[in-house]
Amino acid sequence: MDTVALNQAIAALRKKGHSLVAGDDVGERHSVDFTAENALRPEAVLRPGSVREVAEILKVCNGLGQPVVVQGGMTGLAGGATPQAGELALSLERLTGIEELDEASMTISAQAGTPLQVLQEAAEQAGFLLPLDFGARGSCHIGGAIATNAGGNQVIRFGMTRNLVLGLEAVLADGTVISSMNKMLKNNAGYDLKQLFIGTEGTLGVITRCVLRLLPRLASTCTALCAVDSFPQAAKLLRELQSRLGGSVSAFELMWADYFHRVIDHGDSLRSPFAEGYPMYALIEAEGPDRQADEARFEAALGRALESGVIADAAIARSVSDRQSFWAIRDGVAEITAGLTPYASLDVSMDIGEMAGFVDEFDRELKKALPDAISLVFGHIGDNNLHLLVSTRRHRDLDTIFDIGYRLTGAHRGSVSAEHGIGVLKRGYLHYSRSPEELALMRRLKKALDPKDILNRGRVIPG
Repeated sequence: MDTVALNQAIAALRKKGHSLVAGDDVGERHSVDFTAENALRPEAVLRPGSVREVAEILKVCNGLGQPVVVQGGMTGLAGGATPQAGELALSLERLTGIEELDEASMTISAQAGTPLQVLQEAAEQAGFLLPLDFGARGSCHIGGAIATNAGGNQVIRFGMTRNLVLGLEAVLADGTVISSMNKMLKNNAGYDLKQLFIGTEGTLGVITRCVLRLLPRLASTCTALCAVDSFPQAAKLLRELQSRLGGSVSAFELMWADYFHRVIDHGDSLRSPFAEGYPMYALIEAEGPDRQADEARFEAALGRALESGVIADAAIARSVSDRQSFWAIRDGVAEITAGLTPYASLDVSMDIGEMAGFVDEFDRELKKALPDAISLVFGHIGDNNLHLLVSTRRHRDLDTIFDIGYRLTGAHRGSVSAEHGIGVLKRGYLHYSRSPEELALMRRLKKALDPKDILNRGRVIPG
């Protein structure tokens, strides 16, 4: 750790009047992201209130070679925002607020520190939909969601965060401001520079503002929980519903029985709508413009699937309460993790045709290596994403679990990160999903935009 550069940077930034908290005054929330892994309180936290201040801070730090970790809502799941020794934390919590909601262009412009839920509510009040949604909506910052290309529950229809970003403003490591606050769907005037910052986890620049695309708010939401006898039947159900319901399917969540019943049995508030147990459960949602017609079409599609044996049983949500109870089962992972700590959380993706084989192979190897391991599987199957929550309640076993899971992910030509990013925790496994040539190009981009390697050093790109 270069304490000389660190002290010089703190002194220089204080002299320039930047909002800075140091030493014992630094709050614990800046020490670690949601993983709670490798917590370390930074020497100081910088809290800029404008893009000009971000630029000044980075210019000073770059001149001294002082590394910076960029922080938002601290909801990340890959260790990317957790400080490392000698780093200054650059928190964007003061860069908050909606700047414009343009009804004509159907866009919303905001600063990077604005919570996702604030944007969702503003869009809803104006009669629009911002379809980006996941559990951390109330605390995550939109800048962080863009920097990690966050996924969520509606990717099958609306795509990842990347699909909703029309324009960006970002600051490079040397303090250069790149402002491309485009509001147009079509713009082929040269390189699409915003892609340098979407999904690159703050390693190439710091996002400070954004323009997001809004969509018309739809009148109806149809939700059902279906019992399925096998993975091939679940995959067939997805294909049939997408065919029969057109582009209206917005969620297709599959839960293996071990996960489903563990959530149900965890507390007294949740109930299975089925009288018996099944191997798998699919939570399906479709949205459309005509409530009556959409509901009739949805029920007819499920009825045909039931008659043909594609599904074994189905429960259709008849109220908001029903819908919430179905989603509470899917989102129940947050309720059961405390009893499984420490646990390994794998967020992988692969072709749907590879999923059943992958899960079977993973279970066999896991049972052989760690016979008492608990493995719970669920995911956004419609967009190729599997989540595996695995625990022996022993910290020493975590590396074994990750090694098995990511090696098999690579063998099935999948991605070691579907939606949570690489950060620090998956950096050593990236080679399973990226070729040597791709990794070399990533290093070249990093060297070109951040030659002194001050931005989120040691994240994403293997050493």
